[in-house]
Amino acid sequence: MFVLENGAKKGEEPRLQAISQAIRVVPHFPKQGIMFQDITTLLLDHKAFKHAVDIFVHRYRDMDISVVAGVEARGFIFGSSIALGIDAKFVPLCKPGKLPGEVISEKYVLEYGTDCLELHVGAVQSSERVIIIDDLVATGGTLSAAIRLLELAGAEVVECACVIGLSDLKVRSKLNGKPLYILLEPRQVENGH
Repeated sequence: MFVLENGAKKGEEPRLQAISQAIRVVPHFPKQGIMFQDITTLLLDHKAFKHAVDIFVHRYRDMDISVVAGVEARGFIFGSSIALGIDAKFVPLCKPGKLPGEVISEKYVLEYGTDCLELHVGAVQSSERVIIIDDLVATGGTLSAAIRLLELAGAEVVECACVIGLSDLKVRSKLNGKPLYILLEPRQVENGH
């Protein structure tokens, strides 16, 4: 299942428009052909940032979610705010070597190489209901690794959510049947920020 919030609810169109306009698009960064979606400008606009968090909180507050897992690093920003809004704990999913203590790991393949996510042992309990938050989904590889890692720890992954995402069948197929909720599709033009 894939849900794209963009324009789906008339009452939220102004909020989504404000969120979209607050995100700077940087052409050809970090390499030629990439239209980088820079959420740092969204964070500078406290009203638009609050709109994004509020939309996620509204979606998840009545879904009996006990854990919000944020993918390093931008998922920490949105995930911790959402966790506070739905009275859930926040669990960081980090790159290797960033967490002290005992961790479990999940490797995944990138376009040019591999990467890994780590989770503190004991951070989630068996059968806890989890949502995974990141700023952007492009290929689904990182979210797929996050799902596997949390399920390895015994959690029930309810849904993945991103501020920006591609409505691509290839992305959804990597998520092992888990729903993907995104607020906006990537913009392709510079918005003047």
